[in-house]
Amino acid sequence: MPEFFTRQPGPASRPLWLVRETDLDAWRAALPPSVAAWVRESGFAAERHRVLLLPGPDGSLVGSACGLGALHDWDSLRPAAVAGLPERLPQGQWHLETPLPPRAATHALLGWIMGSYRFDRYRNTRASALRSVTLAAPAGADVEHALRAGEADALARDLVNTPAADMGPEQLAAEAAALASRHGAKLGVLSGAALLDAGLEAIHTVGRAGPQAPRLIDLTWGELDHPRVTLVGKGVCFDSGGLDLKAASAMLLMKKDMGGAAMALAVAHMVMDARLPVRLRVLVPAVENSVGSNAFRPGDIIRTRKGITVEVGNTDAEGRLVLADALSLADDEHPDLLLDFATLTGAARVALGPELPALFSNDDDLAAGLEASGRAEGDPLWRMPLWPSYDEELASKVADINNVTTSGFAGAIIGALFLQRFVSATRAWAHLDLYAWNPRERPGRPVGAEAQCVRTAYRLIQRRFAAAG
Repeated sequence: MPEFFTRQPGPASRPLWLVRETDLDAWRAALPPSVAAWVRESGFAAERHRVLLLPGPDGSLVGSACGLGALHDWDSLRPAAVAGLPERLPQGQWHLETPLPPRAATHALLGWIMGSYRFDRYRNTRASALRSVTLAAPAGADVEHALRAGEADALARDLVNTPAADMGPEQLAAEAAALASRHGAKLGVLSGAALLDAGLEAIHTVGRAGPQAPRLIDLTWGELDHPRVTLVGKGVCFDSGGLDLKAASAMLLMKKDMGGAAMALAVAHMVMDARLPVRLRVLVPAVENSVGSNAFRPGDIIRTRKGITVEVGNTDAEGRLVLADALSLADDEHPDLLLDFATLTGAARVALGPELPALFSNDDDLAAGLEASGRAEGDPLWRMPLWPSYDEELASKVADINNVTTSGFAGAIIGALFLQRFVSATRAWAHLDLYAWNPRERPGRPVGAEAQCVRTAYRLIQRRFAAAG
């Protein structure tokens, strides 16, 4: 059991109140007079994320309050509202004194678990050894779901936070193998020249100059007669830009270019741990886009698995090339649902910023379902159009298509349109263009890896296929 969580409050557990602005007066009136006076003198107005420690008559700590701001109903409580508490409360055990409906209780527990995450693999002193802050599970919370989602969140963030020297294609395949072993899944890995034998030339071409051989990771789990759900994750473990070399400043975060693979594996963990009645497949093209004597070049032409030839207009648009082969392989099975996750374009960040992944889909019902799941889980995304007239921008004079355009417009849409070329049989496909990184400090969400679309995708899968079993 995680050290930051207990099933029941212990005898030394202190109360923690979650206070909305609308409840402030009633909450304060129910406190002992001395504590109520302290709240008034402190100017506590239940501001969002504000934490107020509450002293007893002798000055000892008797509890704490966390403001939720203008939260109108408890079902709108999201994990982020309490994620900052583990690092802001004093050591010891805490329990929620505020009664919550089940969904809010689950989100509160999940927020606590997510806020307890620390990436201290490379620190001589682990953060967990310095202080111990625990929360007793709130009454009514779905503890198993909160733990499952918290584990998935930590898995994704660990993978993205790990430097490329320790998270290359080989190590990423090892992580997938460990996940497969844990859940009784099957894992196949095609590496090096075997990729060419399987017609996966694009994956091989992008990764052939890397210090580790390129790979296609292929995880399968579940009964053959269950609905087919396939997840594809971009696994570019480091992206130098290739011969179209990135500037040094643009390379600083390129260990996170395998963020799509991290999210796909995290969703897979949730699906398998919950034993959802689906036939799950996870495809991760794992490569490093490096500079070397055998690196692919601008102007090269690649024959993809689907037979579409691609002129390389820019070697720094490599993610769509490796995804093309993986999507083609997935599409051959006509899955009932196909989701791909990728840190694909800077243009999506320009349009929507780092906190809001871009959603593209060929299925209106699927897009609406993902948006609804994102709102419900506090794990949002925003739909953008697969605008068909931009498709001609990918034209090439020497191949079927180019991997980039000469225009600087609509980069995220162009990237999605490129991928759509390789999904011809699957009726329910969505492409999630995400950032996988938190660029600024927020309560419970430090600068570093950020899991995006994981809970959203899981809930969508659960709602679509839970009745299949």
